[in-house]
Amino acid sequence: MAKILFSLIIPVYNEEDNILPLVRELEDMEKKLEDAIEIIFIDDGSADRTAAVLKETVASRPNWRLIVFKKNYGQTPALSAGIQASAGEAVILMDGDRQNDPADIPSLVRKYKEGYDLVSGWRKKRKDSYLTRILPSRIANSLISFITGVRLHDYGCTLKIYRASLMKELRIVGEMHRFLPAYIVWKGGTYTEAAVNHRPRISGRSKYNLTRTFKVLLDLITAKFIFSYLAKPIYFFGGIGLIINGISFLLMLLVLVRKIFLGGIWLSPLFFLSVFGILLGIQFILIGVVAEIIIRIYFATHKEDIFQISERVN
Repeated sequence: MAKILFSLIIPVYNEEDNILPLVRELEDMEKKLEDAIEIIFIDDGSADRTAAVLKETVASRPNWRLIVFKKNYGQTPALSAGIQASAGEAVILMDGDRQNDPADIPSLVRKYKEGYDLVSGWRKKRKDSYLTRILPSRIANSLISFITGVRLHDYGCTLKIYRASLMKELRIVGEMHRFLPAYIVWKGGTYTEAAVNHRPRISGRSKYNLTRTFKVLLDLITAKFIFSYLAKPIYFFGGIGLIINGISFLLMLLVLVRKIFLGGIWLSPLFFLSVFGILLGIQFILIGVVAEIIIRIYFATHKEDIFQISERVN
């Protein structure tokens, strides 16, 4: 068998009706691709027949593989397991709900061969609800691009190609797969975008809900901390402390001036309550950031994965 140049990683969860149509599309894609490719499915603890259908499919194809989780861990652990198991020079990530089109992969591969470390898919014409999916996505993309400095139109599109040597160094947890492009650039990688097809979901149920938007915002805070302040946390925590102290000093000065010249107490208890709430919120955010760092140190030092595999095929 020729040396594997690309590893296609596809996480799936309760997608039994989509597997066989996706398999046919992947077979057509393999015929058009000039390079050797392996295809790795990760069943993320599906409760339907997804794993059973995949076992039958993968068993007869030597360059296709399957990893079955014991339970549902989420998309990030599934992608992490696939990346760890991959053997290609580059890894291609793709959703298994058939909204990503495998026919786009050969064009992304050609773009990758121009010398980029990351080729990011851009769903220019999304087939989703504008208010619940497209608008929040555009806001999130703009915010992530601004915070990380890595300007992409579509962070949420899973269909991307990454240089494997950069990906193997990463240990991604939480919902941090969305920030993989920023990680790659942070490591010194180069990137570009390429328009890809986006299709409406035909079978199965979407795993997306608006609560994931809030998770992304919280993970964005962690990502910004890692990108900018991991080696110098005093700048982050100290900067916030100085700002809070400065605001508190000005408020104290205003109260003092008001009392000296006008008498009485100027500020109401409600104002102090609001200030206390702001400070409490900041404390919780900082505790969250510290906890994220501790978790990463724990997994890095213990070499322990956050998922358990029940079965491997091929």
